[in-house]
Amino acid sequence: MRLGELKPPSGAHKEGKRKGQGPGSGNGKTGGRGHKGQKARSGAKRGGRIGFEGGQMPLHRRLPKIGFSNHPFKTTYRVVNVGAIEGSGMEGEVGPDELVKAGLIGRSRLPVKVLGEGEITRQVTVRAHAFSAKATEKITQAGGQVQKIS
Repeated sequence: MRLGELKPPSGAHKEGKRKGQGPGSGNGKTGGRGHKGQKARSGAKRGGRIGFEGGQMPLHRRLPKIGFSNHPFKTTYRVVNVGAIEGSGMEGEVGPDELVKAGLIGRSRLPVKVLGEGEITRQVTVRAHAFSAKATEKITQAGGQVQKIS
């Protein structure tokens, strides 16, 4: 069997309904849209956009804006697993700059967090902004050190 010989099983593919093909089709003349009105017209705004209330001020604009979002203040980390540090073959002192050179993270302008997925056997001194408890445990068990960058 070749890719060009593939066909859907019988009954799986149904022909689309041909609307507006004369009065005998059952959907002739207006094509199943009824007579006049906004929804009978062509164009993208046929049914109005989400939340559109026929020109009345929409509910989401009538209600007062309340609450607080912490989004502008959240800390976003570049994440590295201890298994990735092991796999890259790095030794000695490992910091954000070394991680960028190894291709484990992008630019080092964001803070780096080390997570504990994978295994590590090398004695490395890892410098990062944050560590998970599992990562700290695995690095120290391998004889390495953990240094927090503030």
